[in-house]
Amino acid sequence: MSGKIESVDAMEILDSRGNPTVRVFVELNSGVRMSASVPSGASTGENEALELRDGDPKRYGGKGVIQAVANVNEKIAPELVGTDPCNQLEIDRIMLDLDGTENKTNLGANAILGVSMAVARVVAESCGLPLYQYLGGAGACRIPVPCMNILNGGEHADNSVDIQEFMAVPLGAPNFAEGLRYVAETFHVLKGILKSRGLATSVGDEGGFAPNLGSNDEVIEVIIQAIEKAGYRPGEDISIAIDSAASSFAVDKEGYYDLKWSGGGKKTSADLIEMAKEWVEKYPVVLWEDPLAEDDWDGFYKFTEELGDRIEVVGDDIFVTNTKYIARGITEKSANSALIKLNQIGTVTETIEAIRMCRDAGWRYFLSHRSGETEDDFLADFAVAMDGGHLKTGSASRSERIAKYNRLLEIERELGRNSEYYWK
Repeated sequence: MSGKIESVDAMEILDSRGNPTVRVFVELNSGVRMSASVPSGASTGENEALELRDGDPKRYGGKGVIQAVANVNEKIAPELVGTDPCNQLEIDRIMLDLDGTENKTNLGANAILGVSMAVARVVAESCGLPLYQYLGGAGACRIPVPCMNILNGGEHADNSVDIQEFMAVPLGAPNFAEGLRYVAETFHVLKGILKSRGLATSVGDEGGFAPNLGSNDEVIEVIIQAIEKAGYRPGEDISIAIDSAASSFAVDKEGYYDLKWSGGGKKTSADLIEMAKEWVEKYPVVLWEDPLAEDDWDGFYKFTEELGDRIEVVGDDIFVTNTKYIARGITEKSANSALIKLNQIGTVTETIEAIRMCRDAGWRYFLSHRSGETEDDFLADFAVAMDGGHLKTGSASRSERIAKYNRLLEIERELGRNSEYYWK
């Protein structure tokens, strides 16, 4: 490929929650032009890179991104026009140096990431390569196991469930297409069960159902019922993954929690660990994300010490896709896996660096969308490129989630007999 960056420009669009976000277009002097759209989180870690919002109450309740758009058009674009887009590292470093802060507070991670993703995409297109192959190399062939969010609680719903996400994981499927079918069928069966009980079948931000159930335990019971009724074997065909998002119900930084949505009362880290041990013993749980709050490093260590040899213990808010915090987690044995979100850190390069750190330590890494998504399917290609083995990108509803699943179906079809599908 030959060519230089001809133009970089951005605009304000809406995400899946109807809130503004950034879309960036990058054009080469060869005429190739591609775009990328930036997602947004609701349950966010306090150390995430800054998502720059305007704060003007007269526009979108203060959530506008006109300033982030201006930063792309007026500050980033002049620095990148005429540069070689093939050097992703250098492109991202130029933007990081231009911002000059640890958490991208000057330009905004939403401005920087939009450009970073669009540059990767336009180079792949110019080279005639699918994005997953451009980023992952010729050997990129592993399609991730979909961890489908089928029931929501916490910050992602308005109900009586404390745990933010319950996911169905088709470990026993022979390939991605069949795995997607397994969990999509289970999702629809679950809807029928909830409806028969007179419970709500409306969905939360990520497309999972958000009924008012009697307890957090009842959620798992009804999911297992749905798996069985759909004709699958819990723990063999389909297992369960959990995201507590425990920071959302943490009372303080001393390891105390309030199960406020279910009315479960005040709990300590030790209480939550005991509950998790009971669930892992009783139910086919294979992964648990953010079982404790982002400041509860000691609790994370104890949780991993108790359950890390049986399940994948994933840190999200505690690590925020940042090598600084992942390195601490590796040293302190706080988990055995890190959640990876592009917009938590703000560039493609830094996201890959976080993944590399996990690999080098023998950790797993769990690719993830955000609750405020767009129809952009960059994440699907990125998950294949990074060879992570599993991905969460929402439920079998809401088109911004389905876009990622459909792109993975396309990739599996393109790869044909060369595609691979396995958990570990």
